[in-house]
Amino acid sequence: MYFLTQMFRFRDTLLAVLPALFLLVKGEAATQQGDWTLYKVEGRDFVTMENVADFYGMNAIHRTGEKGFEVRSGSRSLRGELQSKEFFINNIKFILSYPIVEQDGHLCLSRMDLTKLIEPVMRPSKIAGADNVTTVVLDAGHGGHDNGAWSPYGNEKTFTLDVVFRLKKLLEGQGYKVVLTRSSDVFVPLYDRARTANRQKNALFISVHFNSGGAGTGLETYTLAPRGVPSMMADGPSVNDLVQCAGNDNDAQNMALATATHAALVVRSQLYDRGIKRARFVVIRETKIPAVLVEGGFLSHSFDAKIIATPEYRQQMAASIVLAVNNYRRAVGGGAASPVASTQAGASEPRVRLNSDAVAPRSESSVPNAASGKN
Repeated sequence: MYFLTQMFRFRDTLLAVLPALFLLVKGEAATQQGDWTLYKVEGRDFVTMENVADFYGMNAIHRTGEKGFEVRSGSRSLRGELQSKEFFINNIKFILSYPIVEQDGHLCLSRMDLTKLIEPVMRPSKIAGADNVTTVVLDAGHGGHDNGAWSPYGNEKTFTLDVVFRLKKLLEGQGYKVVLTRSSDVFVPLYDRARTANRQKNALFISVHFNSGGAGTGLETYTLAPRGVPSMMADGPSVNDLVQCAGNDNDAQNMALATATHAALVVRSQLYDRGIKRARFVVIRETKIPAVLVEGGFLSHSFDAKIIATPEYRQQMAASIVLAVNNYRRAVGGGAASPVASTQAGASEPRVRLNSDAVAPRSESSVPNAASGKN
């Protein structure tokens, strides 16, 4: 399985990332073993992929084509492309804050992505202050007058609540306390959802949504953008990027949770992997416990919508998130996972194979209001 304990081996003898970084003049060679060569590119620090590979005990960089590259070590792999933000760790897609660049013949990754993305994914057990998880706060997106996205088979608000109910039952069966931000078809303001989460201790927050828009298809998972990083849902850099949000105290935990969640969803679904992304949605911005927002497919896409409409897919989605919670808990060293959960939990359940004749569109008269945003 992808992520977590099976996914990475750790190099305990190496120093933590930040203290090991030494700012060198562009073109100046590292003067002692273990130094990191940094380049300034448009005012940002970038580190060489050679340094990254060496730090995590991986093999030399292998160029694939004109722009591609890959680094492997046993079951672990990193790959990407020059001038691209798409980056894969063990074949799970992440969207970097800044594209890969090349300096003096070296492929380089932004230091922000190294410290806020690569490090918590590669070494989740090193995350400081990760609490032992006993509670999961589940947030069913939309509700009441806010229908969310629409498809001929149903509304987002209905599907999210169904997934949350299924998820609640599974989590409680494994001994977790579960708190819901809504348990019926009511509208709950976004800040109230965050306040519900902030009253919990030793907890995680998982917001469940389904997507809409254009020809989009597939799964994506959002976690809070670190301070100084533009939201991927914004038109460009903003002064708000510089504000320290409540959720930024958990940047490392947020990324580890997003990785566990997205990996579990992707490997058990036949939907396209859109990657792990960064945003500043209210519910993940204002929440003071580790938080993610998952988009379980596009209700505006005919293929995705038919799958989402099946109870089998929504049950599979719930089971995947349970697996993610257990994997996160295990990875950050917060205690042993439930004995009925393992990295192979649910492996015998097949991916959902859609029989399109089994799902009938709703009548034209049932078309609701336009979807509301998540911000």
